[in-house]
Amino acid sequence: MTQKNTTPLRERLIEDMRIRGMGEKAQKSHIRAIKDFAGFLKRSPDTATPNDLRAYQLHMTDTGITPPTYNARIMALRFLFGTTCDREDMKRYMQFRTQPRKLPVVLSLEEVSELLAAAPGPGLKYRAALSISYGAGLRASEVCNLKVADIDSDRMLIHVDEGKGGKDRKVMLSPDLLDLLRDYWFEARPAGWLFPGKSKINPVSSRQLGRAFNSAKHLVGISRPASLHTLRHSFATHLLEANIDVRVIQVLLGHAKLSTTARYTHVATKTIRDITSPFEALKKLNVQTCKHRPG
Repeated sequence: MTQKNTTPLRERLIEDMRIRGMGEKAQKSHIRAIKDFAGFLKRSPDTATPNDLRAYQLHMTDTGITPPTYNARIMALRFLFGTTCDREDMKRYMQFRTQPRKLPVVLSLEEVSELLAAAPGPGLKYRAALSISYGAGLRASEVCNLKVADIDSDRMLIHVDEGKGGKDRKVMLSPDLLDLLRDYWFEARPAGWLFPGKSKINPVSSRQLGRAFNSAKHLVGISRPASLHTLRHSFATHLLEANIDVRVIQVLLGHAKLSTTARYTHVATKTIRDITSPFEALKKLNVQTCKHRPG
């Protein structure tokens, strides 16, 4: 990251983030958060006191800052004080906010099929990109950053380089998805990025994929609040309903914690529907009781 007219504190902060291998997106998020705190403080952030932190947290609460933004700012401040300013004690005065976790929206197999067929043209580019998102459970950024060489047709795998958290992983490549990708390749002949952007020097953006998803969604009449990430949710849920072990799904999704993957058990309606309730055992018990009851 190149910064112009930076203060010594900001330069040191950027160096510390680079040393720890923090991605550019995370670096920008931290800088925005600390800039907001400095604006509230009206002086250099490294001079803050515990009372200043308390006042800032109350300010964020009173102004209706959402829990994700609130927590992102707290993370940035914890990094600033704990790492850059060497004031570890300041972490005691910062609290994260909890938020209720909503169940993810999941599309049915029929809805996914209709949506992919309705992907906008010209050509197969967006249909192929959305199909990878569902067919391999990739995040939008992971789809965008795929290269032609990442499609391993010999081993029927897709290589995901530096996914979330900078981790590499491999996911399955289904024969039908490979056929679609081959049709797309013969049509577009991408050389570097599998899905190049308008300039072809850069990959397609997540925003462009999101627009393609929303266009297809409206065409097929899906009114629920589904987003591009819904395809990934649907991938995981449909695997779970097909009795794939949740730990295998965890690896495919690249989740660090099993608990993150386990939430799909709450929306796997087919799995839930197929479970036999213990209430069914009552009928058998009543029949046996009647048999042994004296006449």
